Amino acid sequence: MRRLLPLVGAAALVALLGAPVLASAEPLAPQPDPGTSTPPSAVEDFAYPNADQIQRDKGIKLIKGDGHITLSACDDSAQQIKVLTVQGPSGNPQGAYCFKATAKTGYLALELPHVFALETADHPISADLKPQGDPSATAKTVNVDKNGYQSVGEGTAGGAPAVLVELRVTG
Repeated sequence: MRRLLPLVGAAALVALLGAPVLASAEPLAPQPDPGTSTPPSAVEDFAYPNADQIQRDKGIKLIKGDGHITLSACDDSAQQIKVLTVQGPSGNPQGAYCFKATAKTGYLALELPHVFALETADHPISADLKPQGDPSATAKTVNVDKNGYQSVGEGTAGGAPAVLVELRVTG
């Protein structure tokens, strides 16, 4: 019996200490199968990054897009979309704004007043323009072929000032 006493004591001690742990353990929730679980969705608003700073510095309001049309420095050697505007006190700080297309399709919503011409290089585009004095007016769509040039707004005979509100790369 003396030999069994330490074993019985150890068993009793394990039973006493282990019982509360077992009694308080919550059942484990079923784990989803890693192959079928879906990660949480991210919400993308497509807002143009640093738009406020760009508007202050360059006078162009970039609203939103899909990321395939980005504002870039005008460079004659680059394949760019060029938007020509009236420059000066009644116009824009710059006379030309250039955009780089990174895909065969792209979208950019913006507000750029006093646009008089659109020029393309390696991508055809579609652009929506509204009369400058009437923001509620219906937009007019202009298509410009690859390596093309199109006069719009004040650039046409008798044309009124126009605001570029949407730019799309179409091929």
